[in-house]
Amino acid sequence: MMFSKGDKVTVLDDAMDGIVVATNGDQITVLTTDGFEIKFAPKELLKISGDEMKMGLGTTPVSLILQEKEIPKPRSFVKEKKSKKEIPVPEFDLHIEKLVKNFRGMNNYDILTLQTETAQRHIEFAIRNRIPKIVFIHGVGEGVLKAELDFLLGRYDQVSFKDGNYQKYGSGATEVYFKQNV
Repeated sequence: MMFSKGDKVTVLDDAMDGIVVATNGDQITVLTTDGFEIKFAPKELLKISGDEMKMGLGTTPVSLILQEKEIPKPRSFVKEKKSKKEIPVPEFDLHIEKLVKNFRGMNNYDILTLQTETAQRHIEFAIRNRIPKIVFIHGVGEGVLKAELDFLLGRYDQVSFKDGNYQKYGSGATEVYFKQNV
């Protein structure tokens, strides 16, 4: 197939289009839509004219060629269907590195005390503001923080709790529900 100056072309094995600016034997210089001049062999190019692309062997519909050149979009996975009105559930990470910048000088007792006091503040806030559900992320570890959290939550009459969603948190979270008086 012969290419001439001004022909619209697309590159076969690349997502690149352009216009022929020069032909020199078996080399065709194309000005790409990005503004670069690149040299190609005639067999690497397709001529775009009207609704068809011309190749050396015949005519192929544009849609077939463009379909092959199209970069597939990554598949998205829907984890949970939520209504647009639904407010996201507040999550509180009780890992010590999320609570303070530097915990080097703290012993295990100080760390556990800070974590339980933080959890208690969030519980009190949720009760005062009538938040129906919160999630504490405590991690798996040896279970000391989880046991302390269970003990703390057991002291409230209007609170029920259970292990968090395993798919989302593994076994390192607790969901807390607040019974509201109407």
